[in-house]
Amino acid sequence: MASFAAVPRRLPILWGKAALQVMATVAVTLPTALVTFLAGQSILGRQQHLAVSLSQPGVARAVLGSALYLAVAGLLGLGLGALLRSTAGGISALFGLLFAVQIAAGFLPGNLSSEVGKFLPATAGQAVISVRPDPASSLAPWASFGVFCL
Repeated sequence: MASFAAVPRRLPILWGKAALQVMATVAVTLPTALVTFLAGQSILGRQQHLAVSLSQPGVARAVLGSALYLAVAGLLGLGLGALLRSTAGGISALFGLLFAVQIAAGFLPGNLSSEVGKFLPATAGQAVISVRPDPASSLAPWASFGVFCL
């Protein structure tokens, strides 16, 4: 509330919060994802068939994509909170959008579930964090991430 007393217009504050949120999320999650990958490989790499390097196809994209996925999910929550003007409402709407809609789409009849499912936010965003994307999805990982951003 103090920020709105200092700057009565909402838009400049929301842009500032969004920029700070993205920078903070990427600054924390990108090194964390890299360290987690390297720690996992130090354990799993002992088995020859589980060893993976960052230079293999899709691995660097998945590490970078995990940080970007969390940043965009945070932006989505920020936007929902700003629209609803409620922190609790924004968090509830975010979880509903990312999880409940995904579950509800599973109850659609026949092939419609898979056709609609690949355009839902959670599925679209998670394609970029997978080393081997789902072959049933007709979208490439970065295109799917673009759908998530929209």
